[in-house]
Amino acid sequence: MRRNFRLLMILLVLVCFLLAISPAQQQVTLRIIWWGSQDRHNRTLKVIDLFQKKYPNIKIVAEYTGWSEYYTKLTTMAAGGNLPDIMQQDHAYLRGWVEKGFLLPLDDLVAQGVINLKDVAKNIVDSGKLYGKLYAINLGNNSQAFAIDPEVFRKAGVPLPPTLWTWEDFKRIARIIHKKLGIYGAAENLGDHNVFRVWTIENGGYLFSEDGKSLGYEDDNVYASFYRMLLELQDEGVIPSRDVEVARGSVSPEQRFICLGKSAMQFTWSNQLTAMSQALKGKQLRLYMLPTLNGKVGNFLKPSMFFAINAKTKYPKEAATFINFFINDIEAAKILMAERGVPISKRVQLALKPLLTPVEKEMFNFISVVEKYGAPTPAPDPERWQEIYNNVYTPLYDQIMYKKITPEEAAKKFREQVMQILKR
Repeated sequence: MRRNFRLLMILLVLVCFLLAISPAQQQVTLRIIWWGSQDRHNRTLKVIDLFQKKYPNIKIVAEYTGWSEYYTKLTTMAAGGNLPDIMQQDHAYLRGWVEKGFLLPLDDLVAQGVINLKDVAKNIVDSGKLYGKLYAINLGNNSQAFAIDPEVFRKAGVPLPPTLWTWEDFKRIARIIHKKLGIYGAAENLGDHNVFRVWTIENGGYLFSEDGKSLGYEDDNVYASFYRMLLELQDEGVIPSRDVEVARGSVSPEQRFICLGKSAMQFTWSNQLTAMSQALKGKQLRLYMLPTLNGKVGNFLKPSMFFAINAKTKYPKEAATFINFFINDIEAAKILMAERGVPISKRVQLALKPLLTPVEKEMFNFISVVEKYGAPTPAPDPERWQEIYNNVYTPLYDQIMYKKITPEEAAKKFREQVMQILKR
């Protein structure tokens, strides 16, 4: 009897010891990386602090940077086998990172309930899927937008445009404001590939085909007509010259011309309104979809960004626990608000509605407009998109705006050079 009692006590001690060193109690360190403005950095760091208080066994080491250098840094990390456990990913780059095997499929972690997506619409969940597997969690709904300064419109005596305005409306308004006030009608980066994406949809195609193996439009006039419009506005001084854009380089949302009082309209992403409005110290900007063409809307709901997990992480459940906290915890959501876009969880959206600032209400309302009128979200870009952007899209953009090549010549070169890359 005593022997049995001793054995029982030994077993109890052993069980307690094993529980004490179980994965749930192990001290784990996770690395995370994201891009964004200083406002995003501050909010994300506060959420990390909150998470670490609720999960004291998990330490988060944060790395963050601006957008322009983000993927260069991440690619260097990947080459050195030094990727963080959790990575912010962009929709345009997702296909390449999946095909290279850098990202962990998350389906099992969702099935186990580690990541709870029960309050998330299927199409939002599916935005992080490729080849039948879930590789990334959408952090917020987002869309291309023109931020408009109503005060500048009033000064110029120009009424705000209707919801479904046209590119002809845009050009007319931009010209009037430039003529009356001597500032840019619109700035900057109208030649951004995301504006061109919208233009391709409005012309009945997409930038790339669904399988990512070719361009998604057949008529090269789609490309040429877009740049003819930009050249026309540049020559009139209505938008900044390419010289000005290159000299300024990549600027934070707070440093854009509209925030400096030098422009009436600004191409942006809806989730960047928070940072822009903070720079304006209370002045309210409005968000509009990009103008329509021939009655067709080109805006689409885009995941503002994703969180994905390193395929080689030692701690997949802990990394998934952080992502789940990030998208579902109400206290975390109150810190993040809509800075990364409108939250994906309906439960979180309802909890935040009474707390929304005028800026955040504008973002929520804008996303509702895009949900109503917008086009379907395109498939992720080809793996070689970054190469296309760096070596084809941007150089041809420069050559057109510096008038070293015509839009028609560039359209032909763009197709030829893109197809050469995609066929490799």
